[in-house]
Amino acid sequence: MESKTLMEIAYNACDDKIAEDILVFDMKGKSPITDYFVICHGNSEKQVQAIARHVKEEIEKNGVEIKRLEGFTEANWILVDATDVVIHVFNKEERSYYNLERLFKEAPIVESETING
Repeated sequence: MESKTLMEIAYNACDDKIAEDILVFDMKGKSPITDYFVICHGNSEKQVQAIARHVKEEIEKNGVEIKRLEGFTEANWILVDATDVVIHVFNKEERSYYNLERLFKEAPIVESETING
């Protein structure tokens, strides 16, 4: 599966569970480990877990293996690693604290209007 399609599946799964402030960074040429980073947050432990669970299920339903799922029990920062796309699901406070957006500022943001387009 193309990494763009995988990113779209992850983005839509986050959106399905009303994740907030979903950002997608195009890491091609910027990172040797992945093509896209998807970052979002939820407002409660249950919502963060629901977002991550739905992302995992939707990706696996499309025949892609999740390489790693970390942080699910604590639900402060859940990492869903689908190799070509890595999804970071935060609670709002942890997202603000870690501010991954600052780390990826050199990577272009994929505009939501172009996803699924």
